[in-house]
Amino acid sequence: MSKFVKELVTRDIKRQLDGVEDAVVVSYVGMDANTTNELRGELDAKNIRMMIVKNSLARRATEGSSLHPAFEGSSGQTAVCWGASDFVSLVKELVRLDKDSEKYEKFIAAGGVMDGERLDADKLKEVSKWPSREEQISMLVGQILAPGANLSAALLGPGKKLNSQIKKISEGDE
Repeated sequence: MSKFVKELVTRDIKRQLDGVEDAVVVSYVGMDANTTNELRGELDAKNIRMMIVKNSLARRATEGSSLHPAFEGSSGQTAVCWGASDFVSLVKELVRLDKDSEKYEKFIAAGGVMDGERLDADKLKEVSKWPSREEQISMLVGQILAPGANLSAALLGPGKKLNSQIKKISEGDE
């Protein structure tokens, strides 16, 4: 590949990854074209983008950005995945595909970068166990609403008991 073509490809990679701060690097070597296409469709349904890159060009394109540590020490071709509603959801989906799917047995979540820090495969598995953004919001809403619900139950409980006792007494008199 000529120097001019490398520069064009590097510029294109930089343009596509512009604004991406957290990503996962995956290996797909050995997957045929149909399986890769199915994988892309499955990821696209979950709003996850996958771009196949040559590591040396990706290192050049991400130099000075928070994604650069993801490509340090790697060689050959890999794919970069980013997107989803949040980074934890992205990691959960990619680790699930890596671990569970027989269809994508050559798909391996190799590492990534979160907040500028390089993550290896083991750390990705740890991150996949964290609650996603939606789960965190639901836990927060539950914690916010719990005191009010407890207060409501404490205030209404004795009144309901009294009401049921009065109803029993009035039914017995008839």
